[in-house]
Amino acid sequence: MILLEFLHRTFLGNTVESFCWFFGILLLGLVFKKLLSKLFALCVFRFLKKYSEGVGYNKLFLLLKKPFEILIVLISIYLAFDRLHFPDEWNILTVEHFGLRLILSKLFQIVIVSSITWILLRIVDFFGVVYMHRAVQTETKSDDQLVPFVKDAIKVFITIFSFFFILGTIFDLNIASLIAGLGIGGLAVALAAKESLENLFGSFTIFLDKPFTIGDLIRVGNVEGNVEKIGFRSTRIRTAEKSYVTVPNKKMVDTELDNLSMRMQRRAKFNVGLTYETKAEQFKNIIQEIKTSLENHPSVIKTDMQVILHDFDASAINILVCYFVDTMDYDFYLNIREEINYKIMKIVEKNGSSFAYPTTSVWMNKKEVQN
Repeated sequence: MILLEFLHRTFLGNTVESFCWFFGILLLGLVFKKLLSKLFALCVFRFLKKYSEGVGYNKLFLLLKKPFEILIVLISIYLAFDRLHFPDEWNILTVEHFGLRLILSKLFQIVIVSSITWILLRIVDFFGVVYMHRAVQTETKSDDQLVPFVKDAIKVFITIFSFFFILGTIFDLNIASLIAGLGIGGLAVALAAKESLENLFGSFTIFLDKPFTIGDLIRVGNVEGNVEKIGFRSTRIRTAEKSYVTVPNKKMVDTELDNLSMRMQRRAKFNVGLTYETKAEQFKNIIQEIKTSLENHPSVIKTDMQVILHDFDASAINILVCYFVDTMDYDFYLNIREEINYKIMKIVEKNGSSFAYPTTSVWMNKKEVQN
């Protein structure tokens, strides 16, 4: 009886029992949010299991853990506050009238819809991982770049739909009339989104024209690297310095783009500068031996090769060496080039010459020195 009397005592317009339910529901939501999020993620995974071959439950749980926990906390807050009511003395208006209660109600609905939208976006991410796993196993690279593009497109559609759902359902706006009545405002929005639309059309151009695919080594402007992702608005490139560069798709289709992966060979071109003390006969022997060395190398293209006495520099006589290596592997190319450079050093040393470096010779007249 004493306990019942205590539970029925009233504070701020609510009984002690109502406050106990309030704190109990909040505590349960905070304590069991992780467990409940695991259960929800497991239910979703069982529903999607037949579509998710090659990708396990852990990946889905990592994607859904945070949004599910937030949704559980929000539901707990709603159920907890539903056990309470504002004291009549506060004169707070009902939900039907504009006031604090209506604002809180609208905000809560917006947050709930946003959380559900977040969960849907994460599920789309999970399908993106699944289909990317399948795309990697195929020989063509077209599906590798199509999967991220379609994933981003679906996410944009879900986000826009969620935004209009909030306007139409929560704020009771007529969406059709709103879109039809945009008029000049719509034109202003279109002009403001000009860059985004250009990038969008650029992405369609990339998919249709296929100037490059994921994994290709490209050079666009001052950026050179491997394409890692072709997105809805931009292309991501991993440079040789391992930095991650984002290039708008508009620039990818408007700027001169060199797809280095489409080359059949790699070219090496440089000058070998020898001292002016080197005799003409020595030059002939060095040039001939370098040619012979290149011709005998199994990885050098025999038809596209030049070794000539090129020009007379301020401090050196230059031999132009130009050849192509039959490979697309950059590391292999560097190894071949290093090997050939060592051979050139030995040839120069063998013929009694030496490499030049910037020097200045001053000649003085003997008579002028005596005076």
